[in-house]
Amino acid sequence: MPHYDFDIGIIGGGAAGLTVTAGAARLGAKTLLVEREQELGGDCLHFGCVPSKTLIKSAHVYHQMRNAEKFGLPGVEVSEVDYKNVVKRIRSVISVIQKHDSEERFCSLGAKVEFGIPAFVDEHTILLNGKMSSAKNWVVTTGSSPSIPPIEGLDKTPYITNKEIFYLDHLPRSMIIFGAGPIATEMAQAFCRLGTKVSVVQRSGQILSKEDKDLADELLKVLSDEGVTFYLNGSVVRTHDRGPEKEVVIKSAEGKEGILRAETILVAMGRRPNLDGLGLEKIGVEFDRKGIKVDNRLRTSQKHIYAAGDVTGTYQFTHAAGYEGGIVISNAIFHLPRKVDYTFLPWCTYTDPELASIGMNEKRAKDAGIRYKVWTEAFRDNDRSLAEGEQVGKIKMILDENEKPLGIQILGPQAGELLGEWVAILNGKVKLSTLASAVHPYPTLGEINKRVAGAYFSPKIFSDKVKKGLKFFFHLKGRACG
Repeated sequence: MPHYDFDIGIIGGGAAGLTVTAGAARLGAKTLLVEREQELGGDCLHFGCVPSKTLIKSAHVYHQMRNAEKFGLPGVEVSEVDYKNVVKRIRSVISVIQKHDSEERFCSLGAKVEFGIPAFVDEHTILLNGKMSSAKNWVVTTGSSPSIPPIEGLDKTPYITNKEIFYLDHLPRSMIIFGAGPIATEMAQAFCRLGTKVSVVQRSGQILSKEDKDLADELLKVLSDEGVTFYLNGSVVRTHDRGPEKEVVIKSAEGKEGILRAETILVAMGRRPNLDGLGLEKIGVEFDRKGIKVDNRLRTSQKHIYAAGDVTGTYQFTHAAGYEGGIVISNAIFHLPRKVDYTFLPWCTYTDPELASIGMNEKRAKDAGIRYKVWTEAFRDNDRSLAEGEQVGKIKMILDENEKPLGIQILGPQAGELLGEWVAILNGKVKLSTLASAVHPYPTLGEINKRVAGAYFSPKIFSDKVKKGLKFFFHLKGRACG
């Protein structure tokens, strides 16, 4: 029987890698965690979820301060934003979370943590810092990095990505954002609220192209009204470095060129897997430009080597990475054949209002050729939403032809939190009638979940057939007015 230094080795200390490491070590597996950077936590902690949501909160508070009169309060004269203070707050939040994602914590769980750049020398062994380490099973969780498009002149024009945007030494006067996905859209609104003049260039005809257009367009209007300028169906032709300003030449769908200028360019046009230098091609692990190829148990073409998180190119969310880490533990440690199931995987874009989804939206249902029905409820009809000055957005419930839920989309205040109820309902296979009859506290935003389910049952309960039956059996007298 072969001898290995470790039961399991994990390459990458982000969400997926830390999940596997903690689980495997606590279950008694001799565990090695290898991280390329000098700190654990991955992109989410240092360049993604945590700093972005911290920044968004600061921008939200500043926006409310500037709009105090909308809440019946005296107008407030506020000073310009000192971005260094915002960065200081971002770093402080990260530092608190970093303690949870520290080498000391994982060592206390029983895992050995090594820092450096690893490379496979065979299918069970890596070379790290001049030393060989072998493991019975390996898990590649190296994450992803910003994808830089091959735009003429971009290699000679200074730009930033999510790696730099949260640590700038000052607030840019103006910014051009390439792309209109979740990161781009969140940053466009946040920086606009802080005082930056923001322009967004998007190749397609809508922002957040994976979402339903009606909800994306409603969010687009909110951001436009706040001051963000969008150039949809536009492509970036070339860029130039003009010193204090960067010049961007864009082309419309009709072929007309225009020139934009700004102090800063933010590139937010997708992600690429972090695979360079791992030597996967030498050991027969298949991958392409999207990421490592895995089966539904997250095994690579080498069955003892797993991959999870952004590096697979599937669902690039921190919570998806954590979920996949759990799948790996089931298969590699418990040896229970557990498969991934993304049917009701939730996600959220943290703009204001937020746009949250779980399951299929209309776009995905159409692509799958599924016949469906849509039920909606508007936030302007929710009493708590009105009390808080929130009137934009709605909830959409998608049902198949058998009237079973396919998915939910929510555009509105705290949409990500409201989606939590649907996570439990859909994954727990709870009946819509249970939700519709459940008592929610009043007044809450959560009542909108109950009401959209109730809207589905209302035509059935209050139908002419039901009324005729009640009149026949119980001699009801009908309308008292009109």
